[in-house]
Amino acid sequence: MEQLILIIGLLFATVIAVGLGDRLKLPYPVLMLIMAGALTFIPGFPDLRIDPELILPIFLPPLLFATAQKSSWAVFRIRWRTILLLAVALVAVSTAAVAGTAWLLIPSIGIPAAVALGAMCAPPDPVAVESVAGRVHMPRRLRSVLQSEGLFNDAAAIVIFQTAVASATSGQPFGLGVIGSFLLGAAVAVLVGMLMGRVTGLIATFITSSVARSAVTLVVPFAAYILADELHASGVIAVVVTALEIKRHARAEDASERLTRAAFWDVVELLVTGLAFGLVGLEVREVIKVEGAAIWGMLPLAVAISVLVILVRFLWFGLLALLSRKNDDALPPTGLKDVVILTWCGMRGLATLALALALPTALPTGEAFPGRHEIIVVACAVLLATLVLPGLTLPWLMRVLKATDDGSGEREATKVLAMRAQDAAVSALRSNGLIKNLPPEKHTLVKKKMQRLYAELLDGTLSDEPPEERRRRGRELTIAVQTIALNAARSEVISARNEPGADPEVVDRVLQQLDLRTMIMPEA
Repeated sequence: MEQLILIIGLLFATVIAVGLGDRLKLPYPVLMLIMAGALTFIPGFPDLRIDPELILPIFLPPLLFATAQKSSWAVFRIRWRTILLLAVALVAVSTAAVAGTAWLLIPSIGIPAAVALGAMCAPPDPVAVESVAGRVHMPRRLRSVLQSEGLFNDAAAIVIFQTAVASATSGQPFGLGVIGSFLLGAAVAVLVGMLMGRVTGLIATFITSSVARSAVTLVVPFAAYILADELHASGVIAVVVTALEIKRHARAEDASERLTRAAFWDVVELLVTGLAFGLVGLEVREVIKVEGAAIWGMLPLAVAISVLVILVRFLWFGLLALLSRKNDDALPPTGLKDVVILTWCGMRGLATLALALALPTALPTGEAFPGRHEIIVVACAVLLATLVLPGLTLPWLMRVLKATDDGSGEREATKVLAMRAQDAAVSALRSNGLIKNLPPEKHTLVKKKMQRLYAELLDGTLSDEPPEERRRRGRELTIAVQTIALNAARSEVISARNEPGADPEVVDRVLQQLDLRTMIMPEA
């Protein structure tokens, strides 16, 4: 019962942290971590013990799925170089740098164990980054880079970690075979994700309840992750591909389902994120308690590797900025300001903690895993240094660098998309002869309705016209506007989501307004 009470308490604390975060202009995941860590100092505070092998399968699927829904295949087609350079290459470089330093500074750690530590410290957490970056009005182009990096870097880090641990426990040398394992696992995971996306679509055709169809999307990420894991593939990539496939096959007529699913996933993402970072706070405190006074002797090493992780990221983005300027590449980072922001957003989180806790306690021979205590302390120090400090200071940094986005780019994109939706609606009415055959006064009424639709999409608000007035003026054209005009507008917006250069978040906001307009349309 204590475990259940603690979980409910963490969920309740999440709601409190969100309120505090809104008032203090701070990210609630960081506040949750601090609050949970502080709670453990209370005498008699219960421990929440979760099998380390279950941490990633429990928390990663829903959080990755929620983040991936905000992206699209078109974004990845444009940013494939970013994914390779950050989610794969930077993870490998960071792993090598940390492993080399640990091998030199930790006695008798061995190369495989050092590589395992490097893999723990390498991947920034997409959930932490998304929660923090979204609250400081970060330019969308930089957020896209961080999202693209965060959705795949866990996969590379987990493969490296598992290979290194297997090498340490079996005594086999750690080699370049990890590359082949990663590529094979990624290929199988993509197939699993596409399959699960199709299966989800088929299930949705047999279920009439929009609530039940939304509930299916909560089950599917776990199914994709577990299936991929059973096939020795990347569960992370499988979940991301599943989310992208579900979004790609969205239908114009599913307005009610989209609205239900959006509200459902907003709640799921908030509570699971809060619970995950609350668990991080509890486990970090547990590590401190277990290590006791010995932790003070490990602090210089922990600080050195924390600084190294940040430095490697800064140098890597600096190199990308130089290459971008040399090749006239418009992709960020394009200057020192971008480099500083992207470096400061390299926040470690759930994956780092889970991998640290998943480290074996002993080798098959019965000997202690080499350097295990130092590895866990260093991993937790890197997590705290790259999450708490940047999370609390990022708003200040954005103001100092004058890098906050005024939203003009998104407003312009919304304007263009709203005009496309309006044109598609009018075109659909014309092609069906609904405008040509109407008397002049009804023609004017349709025109006004389309203009009102455009205005609502542009400013993101719905008309406050009383329902009685809407019914009186629009009853004769309700079915035509709802089934033809709005369907055409939604189809145009959904099509735009898969186009290169489209901002998925802008598209989703416009689509939500269309869905809301559909739901409040008066019945005939």
